[in-house]
Amino acid sequence: MIVHRAFAWDESSKPRQRGGALWFPRPLQGDGRHDHPDHYGCLYVTEGPVSALVEQLARFVGNELVPGMLTLAGLPVALASIDVPDDVEIVDLDDPAVLEREGLRPSHVATRQRTRTQADALALFTAHPDVGGLRWWSTFEASWPNMTLFDRAARRLRVRGVERLTVDSEAVEAARDFLGMT
Repeated sequence: MIVHRAFAWDESSKPRQRGGALWFPRPLQGDGRHDHPDHYGCLYVTEGPVSALVEQLARFVGNELVPGMLTLAGLPVALASIDVPDDVEIVDLDDPAVLEREGLRPSHVATRQRTRTQADALALFTAHPDVGGLRWWSTFEASWPNMTLFDRAARRLRVRGVERLTVDSEAVEAARDFLGMT
C-alpha cells in the first residue's frame, strides 16, 4: 500500500534521519492523536495526498494561502509517498468488528480528547506486538483513511518519492479548495 506524509523536509537528510521522509519524530511527540513517546514513535500518514495536506493546512483556514504556510520549523513542507508492505499488520479502527473486538466505539476513535486516543493507541500497541500501525478516518472527511505507523514497522517502509510543495502543487491546490482557502 502507498501512503502519503506531509512533513518538514531537510533535503540533505537521508530518509531515516531527522528531516527525512521516514524519520519518526519521537523526541517531538506527545501531543498527537496516538503519541506515546515513552513507548513508541509515530509516523502519521494518509492514504491520499490531499488528506495529508489538509491536515497540515487546516490551522490556516480563513486565511489566504501564502508560500510561508508551506514551511515547518524553517524547512519546506514536502509530500512523501511511502510504501507499506502488504504484510505489515494494521489495526483497522474503521472496521466495526475490530472496534467490537477491541472494546472501542467510533466516538472513542474520532474524539479530540488526546488522553483517550493516546491511551487506546498504547493499549493496542501493547496488546498486539506484531501490529505496525492503526488506521482510522480523517476528522476532516470520513472517507479519507489516516494511519499511525509505529516505529517498530520503520525498517519495512520504503520511500517511493518526495515532492517539495509550492502553492501551485496539485495536492496543495486541492487541499486549499477543500478548506475553502483563497
